[in-house]
Parts: sequence; structure tokens; C-alpha cells
Amino acid sequence: MVQLYNCHPFGSQRIVPTKQAPEVFCCGRDSVFVTCAGGCKVEVFNVGQELCHPLCSFNTLGKVVHMSYSDIGDYLVTIEEKNNISSLRAYVNWRCQTAGSSRVSVRMIGLQLESLQSGISKDQMEIIEMPLSDSPLCLSCCPVRGDLLVGCRSKLVIFNLKYTAVQETAMLDFDRFLVLHISGMVPSQLCFCSGHIGVLNDLEVLVFRLNSEPPKGTKTTEAETLSIKGGKQGLVVAASHPLECEDFVMCQRPVELVGEDCQACSIVVTPESTGLSMDAQSHVIYMLYRRFSPDFTDGFSVESTRLHSLQLLPMYKTGNHFLATDTKPTTSQKEVSSLFCFFSMPHAGFLYTLVNAVELISVYQYPERSQQAVLTPQFLHVITSNNLQCFTVRCSAAAAREEDPYIDTTMKTCPPVSLDVCTLRMQLFIGLKAIQHFNNYVIILTKADVEDMANKTRNTKSSASRKASSVKNKPSSESEHGWNLYVVSTTPTLQLYKEMVEYSKRYETMKTYGSIHLLSEAHLLLRAALINPDLVSEEKEELMAAFRESCAYLGDCFSRLDTKNSHLALPYYKMSCLSVSDVIERVLSKDLEEDYGKGFMFYLKHSLYEELDEQLSEVVALKVLQIFNATEPSQLPHALCSPCMTNARPQKAMSFLKTLEASGPSALTSLTKAAMALKMEDLQAYEAEMQRYSEMQLLYGFLEEPRLIFTRRDREVIPTEMAVHFRDTLPGLLVAVLVTFHENSKISLKEAESFFKVLFLIMLMILHDIGGDLLWASSQIRRLRRGRKLPLSSLLLAIPRERLSVTVSSGITAPCPVL
Repeated sequence: MVQLYNCHPFGSQRIVPTKQAPEVFCCGRDSVFVTCAGGCKVEVFNVGQELCHPLCSFNTLGKVVHMSYSDIGDYLVTIEEKNNISSLRAYVNWRCQTAGSSRVSVRMIGLQLESLQSGISKDQMEIIEMPLSDSPLCLSCCPVRGDLLVGCRSKLVIFNLKYTAVQETAMLDFDRFLVLHISGMVPSQLCFCSGHIGVLNDLEVLVFRLNSEPPKGTKTTEAETLSIKGGKQGLVVAASHPLECEDFVMCQRPVELVGEDCQACSIVVTPESTGLSMDAQSHVIYMLYRRFSPDFTDGFSVESTRLHSLQLLPMYKTGNHFLATDTKPTTSQKEVSSLFCFFSMPHAGFLYTLVNAVELISVYQYPERSQQAVLTPQFLHVITSNNLQCFTVRCSAAAAREEDPYIDTTMKTCPPVSLDVCTLRMQLFIGLKAIQHFNNYVIILTKADVEDMANKTRNTKSSASRKASSVKNKPSSESEHGWNLYVVSTTPTLQLYKEMVEYSKRYETMKTYGSIHLLSEAHLLLRAALINPDLVSEEKEELMAAFRESCAYLGDCFSRLDTKNSHLALPYYKMSCLSVSDVIERVLSKDLEEDYGKGFMFYLKHSLYEELDEQLSEVVALKVLQIFNATEPSQLPHALCSPCMTNARPQKAMSFLKTLEASGPSALTSLTKAAMALKMEDLQAYEAEMQRYSEMQLLYGFLEEPRLIFTRRDREVIPTEMAVHFRDTLPGLLVAVLVTFHENSKISLKEAESFFKVLFLIMLMILHDIGGDLLWASSQIRRLRRGRKLPLSSLLLAIPRERLSVTVSSGITAPCPVL
């Protein structure tokens, strides 16, 4: 199901001031490249903040039928046609044309650049000819490495990008790296990214990757070559008997193959090394194959099923900065962590993830027949005949899980990949034909049909004034030529995020799925923006602040729920970097009634069970006791034993515990009351609680809550005030409790030894405070250990207890100087 939200992902739009109707265009970095119909010229326009202005222009050697720009290397590659012959050319150092230079040199790929030293100049554009044995049909540039992939009828050719130093100048050049023979499929569109290749024709899609190691169970190269030949012969045989099926339309069944199952498809790809590279031999590993059946309901045509818009989208490693508590950005390296494949039918789009496992993560259903689509890390932009649509994508959610397989824990989480997709807006244009995307811009080409122009003229005449109607018809002006090339700015991430948050408040009071869904969309929007390795420091700091805010909003939503996903309140609040006090204040400010959601109680219990350094104020601690007393009274003893509740008033705690004991007495409740009595220095109440149960029952009570005896802080075991009191009054019970803890895996031997070390340090501090001889105490302990080799637990009985009758705090954590 597709959710619809009326947000505004598109901002201002500008017109590229080209004077003739654009035929082919591409874009990248900061420029738009345009070729007009029938011309042999490329016009370059710079995309600025407000206007698009001409940057430069240069002539081509033939009519451009296809072109692509590579940001890596800053070159433009074209497929040109002249005298019915297609050629492949790369235009390098074209920016020198902006300075008015007309110097152009033409050279062949593979030519020794040292022989061109006399003609090399920094202010000249170079045209690199790339001869091919077959006519090029399509091409694609790798966005990560800048390499070039060219598709011919029966082969794919890979050109590696390289730089050669000539006369202290780095010159860009290409190496013919690999030839991939392909049978059973004629490519109409290619995509190339980081060793992964996608091939598409009208009804089929094949995605594979190149690897230096052969896949398991792979045959030898000769066997693969024979299988290629056998495949070609099979195709010839099938085509040699056309009369057997001339009265029928033979259609293959739709199929989807993933991984090793792709070997069953009819397409065979065989690599052939050119011998120019020193790299190991490349092997083909199939990843995805999908075939669709044509729809002949409207006649013998595949237009209603023809595939388009094949794309490979990389996402880069983030360095796991989503949980960073500081705002200092870390240097990001552009390393691919996730890769996604998208292709589209006229009425549906398909998005796959490719890295760890090939999996279909989203299917996009279009309300109208699509012309073209382009995938970005944040959105999927689709054009129909008259609409520019914006769908949300799940790339950042999938990338987060591929980079961190332990993301779905109590410390961090992310909205699921299976979240319903939504469309944010449908913007009206007339005669949409093509779309491309770069940076924060969407480039769209519109060409109105004759009927649309007639309707427009008719409407104009009917609404014109008498003076305008008396004027004779004139040729259309440039503003009414029926075509335009628009640069549509996408809304900045933070601005769109704030709009989505405001939009979600419509659903906030109803506690519906809509609020969580839209806030999840906003959260994924920020995640996708933070994955960009080219972010500047200031922008990353703002995005991280908004990211933490979005986590807090999602935590608020899940805290009010009582569903199976309510536990997500805990990791979202953790990722927001809010303190426990801040979260409690947020929840209490929104819940006017004492109706605390299951998610909030899960967060509160889990936070109090952790060994946190944060100490709640007396007011907040009292509110926590009131919350547990109203919702889960049985958790009161556990809450009071939390280090966060040190400032809780023992008198109030005793009153809540007495109410709990009246409903169901237990040893744990009595021990907690005894601990509160010690805090109030009420030894009579303490003795009464300790004598209500036998020693064995008390041990079971301590097992339920070991924090009555010790707490952990910074990997150290700290005795509590009750443990210090037991040292003076009930040393045998203290040793029995520690033994019970060890036998039930509540404490290790090393932690038990550390526990007693801290107790002895407390003894020495007491001796010092009451005027005792610290050197004597140290020497006595050393003598006892050296002479009798007593364990630390026995040393507890070695110090005269009459000298240790002072009650002290248990917060001493310095290392023991005598052990």
C-alpha cells in the first residue's frame, strides 16, 4: 500500500536557456550538457543558485545519439553517428573552453602519450577516439572509479580510467581492460558501478559482478566458450524454423532467478581479457536475472511491458557516527558499503539490494504509465506524461543494516526496510519526456504534443481580450515553443524534515500508524543525507542534531504504544542522547492522564536496570516511584536499587514498600525496606526487617536483586551501604551472599576480590578518620596475607570490629593501597 502525504520535496524551478529543442542531455557536478536535434554541438550550462547560465560549448565530430558524464575524471563520453557509422568518443579537459580557447586535439586510445609531448597544452580540449569492432549501442560510467562500460550487440567492453604524467601534466586516458561476450540478449541499457554490471533489454534484466576469484563449481574457460557457442547455435536453430509457429505468438513465462539459480537463464556472459592489464583474470558471478512476459492486450506490442530506467545506486560507509555523542565530524572515506539495483516497468518499479544478499526490498506501483524514473539515496523520482512524482525509498534502512548487522538492539535501531513506501507530491508538467538527477537538482525535459499545443492555443484565444484577438496570428515565441528543459531544485533536507515533522502532528493525538510512518520517513531522510561522504562539517552537525531530534520523536511515539513494537522506544531514546530525566519530563508533559504506555515502561525499567552514572533529582525520583506504584508495584524494589535512584527520599520509599508488602510480602521487599531504614539511620526498623525471614530466604531475596549488595560502575564492583553495614554486623551473611552470587553467576571471582578490596579500603579510610594508625593497619594486613596466605574474605574478620563502628558512605572507588 502506498501512503500519500502532501509534502513539498520540490523547490524552485529554472529553465535552461537553450535556443533549440534539446534532443539528448545529461548532467553532473555543476553542469548540464545539452545537444539539440540534428546538431553536432554540445552546449554546457552552469547550474547556479538562482539562474542557469551558459558555461561553454564545443563541437562534436558527429550527431550525438547518447552521452554520459563522469564526475570522476570530469569527462564527457558520447556515442556519435556520422554517415550511418556509430563511434565512441570521450571529451577531456572540456572546461578549457570556458576561457575562450579553441584548441582541440584528437587522438586514439592506447596511443603512447610520450609521442605527443610537442603538442600537449593545458588549455586545449582533447577528443579521445575509442574504436570498436561493433557499433556501440549504450554506455555507462562508474560513479565510484570513473571507468567506462560500453555495450554492443554481442559484447560489453570495459575501459579503465587512468592518469598518465606527461611534461609534469596529469593526462587522462583509458585502457581497454576487459571484453565480455554476451549471448542471448542484446543490451538496450547498461549500468556500471564498482565491478557490478546491469544489462537490460525490453523484457529482461541481468545483473552480475566481476571477481578475480572464480565462483565455486565454475567450469574452465574453454568449457564456458563452448557453452557460448552452443547457446548461439541453439538460437540459430530456433530461428531457422519460423514457419512452425507463424500462426502463434510464443511468449516465455516470467521468471526471477537469484544467485546461483541465475545459471539457468538463457544469457551467457564470458570474459575475455585484453592482455593489457596485469590484474588477475576476471570471472563472472551472476546475481539477479528477471524476465517479464509482454502484454498483448493492446495488440502485438511490448510498450505496456517494456522495461526502462535501469540503475545501480551505491551508498557509502558512514563510520557509525549515528550514535556519536559529540558533534565533531569525522573524516569520511568514500567506500561503498551497499549497492542497490532499480529498474522499472511502465506501471511498476522494482528495487533490489545486492551486496550481502540479493533481495527485493520495494515495489512501486505508479498511478499512471511512467516514462522514466531516477533513483536517489533519498527518493525515487518518476515522470509520467504529465506528472513528476516523488516516492520515498528504503535504501538508507537497508544500508544501515548491511553496514551494522547488530543495529536492531537495545542500543540502536532503524525503521524497517519493509515500511510502506509513500509518495510526497505529484507536480504537474505538460509533455514530460526525460529526467535525470544530480546533487540537489532534478533535470526534466518537456515536449508538448500537437494536441496539447492546440488545446493551449484554443484556451488562450477564448480568454484573450478584444485587442489581442484583433491581432493576426504570429509564430510562437520562444516562451511558447512547446519544449523546455527545467532544472528543479529539491527541497533542502532539513527544511523537508521539519515539514514532515509538522505534518505528522496531525496524527499525533490519535496515536495512529500515520504519525510513526511519517516520522520514520523523516528519520530515513536524515539517514540518507548523513551517508553522503561529501558533507561539510557545518551541515553534518545540523543533520546530526536533527537526527537525534527525530530519534526523540520516534521514541515519544513508541513510548505511548502498547503494541509488539513498543520496545523500540528504548533504542530510539538511546540514540537521541537524552538523559533519563529528560525522557521522563517529555513523557510526563504529554501524558496528562496517568496512562503510561507499554513502551515508556519498558524504557524506564531497562534504564533503571542499567548501571548509569546519571542520578535523578529528588523530584524526578519521587515521580518514578509514583509511576511504578501506579502501574507495576512489584518493580518498586528493583527501581529503588538502581544507582539512578540514590536521591530518592527513603521515607516516601518506605511508604510505597509498605503498601506493596500489604498486597504480597516477600524477602526482597523486606530487604529493600531494611536498606531504606539504614538510609534513615533507623536501626530498630532495620533489625525488624532483617529478622522477619531466615538466612536462606534472605539469600533468595538477594539473588532477586544483587544490587542491594553491590553495583557496577566503569567495570568496577562497588559495595553498597548495606554491604558495609554487613561487614560490621553480619560478616558471615555477607560472605554467604557473595558465595551465592558466584554460584549463580551473578559475580565472578575477580569481581568478588575487587569487592573485598574496596571494603578494606573503606576500613583503612575509617581508621584514618577516627585517628587510627594507618601504617599499623597496612602492616597488619600485609602480615596476615604473607604469613597465613588467607583469602581476602578472611581478612574481613582480621580487623577488630570495635575500631570500625563508624557508618560511612559506599562511594569510595580509589584502588586499595595495601593489597
